[in-house]
Amino acid sequence: MEHLAIMRKSWGLTQKILSGQKKIESRWYKVKYVPWDRIKTGEIVYFKDSGEPITIKTEVDKVIQFSDLTPEKVKEILFQYGQSDGLGINKIPEFFEMFKEKNIAC
Repeated sequence: MEHLAIMRKSWGLTQKILSGQKKIESRWYKVKYVPWDRIKTGEIVYFKDSGEPITIKTEVDKVIQFSDLTPEKVKEILFQYGQSDGLGINKIPEFFEMFKEKNIAC
């Protein structure tokens, strides 16, 4: 199966994927939503910035899903995976504020 990930252009994450700085893509939700339970190892993900054409094609290496999140679990996930997700250690508090009320991450 193939998937399309549309990225917020202002965050500059597609450039981090291309440079190798971003190796993980995460999606955070209040309820289970695609790609939850739909994306599998070996599948293809195309990335594009919003309003731009597709620029990146990748293959899924591993899928990890988290549910029943609490603010403490969100913080743990961000500190464990944030660097590989292209966030940078100094941006973790900012992303924690955005994600602390989310219940699902994949």
